[in-house]
Amino acid sequence: MKILLRWPHCNADYPGPQPRPVVLDTNVVLDLLVFDDPLVPPIRQLLAQGQLRWITDEAQRIELGRVLSYSKVAPRVAFYEKTAAGVLAAFDAAVQCVPTAPKVRFTCTDPDDQHFLDLAAQHRALLISKDKAVLKQRRRLATHYETTIGNQLVIE
Repeated sequence: MKILLRWPHCNADYPGPQPRPVVLDTNVVLDLLVFDDPLVPPIRQLLAQGQLRWITDEAQRIELGRVLSYSKVAPRVAFYEKTAAGVLAAFDAAVQCVPTAPKVRFTCTDPDDQHFLDLAAQHRALLISKDKAVLKQRRRLATHYETTIGNQLVIE
C-alpha cells in the first residue's frame, strides 16, 4: 500500500522551525545511500535544497551498522561497490544526531522500530518508512503528535 507524502502539502501545517525534520527508517536509508532506489530522488533533492533536515539518534546508527553486516545485505552493499564503513561515513555526514527521544504512548509491534516513532513524534518530523508496523501508527501519531508518516515522498 502506498502512503504518499506530497511535498509541500505534507509540510503546510508544520508549526515548527524550518527546515522540517525528517526521520528515515533503516530500509529507506539503505535505499538512499546504497541502492539508489528510484523512489529516493525527491528525498535527496529536498535534503540537498535544505528544505528537509535529516535527524537521527544513536539507536538508528547502531541499527544501521548491524543491518549492514547481515548476510543478505553485506553482499548487496559490495555489489554496489560500497563498504559498511563508507555507508556509515556517508550517513554521519548527512544527518543531525539528536538525543534519544522519550517513548510515545503508542507501542510499535516491532520493538526495533519504536525509536523511529519516538524520534519523529518528539520533533514533529516527517517519518518515511517501509515498515508496516510503523505505518500502522500513522493516524495515531498524526493526531496526538503532529507527525506525518508515509512510505514515499513525492514533490508536486
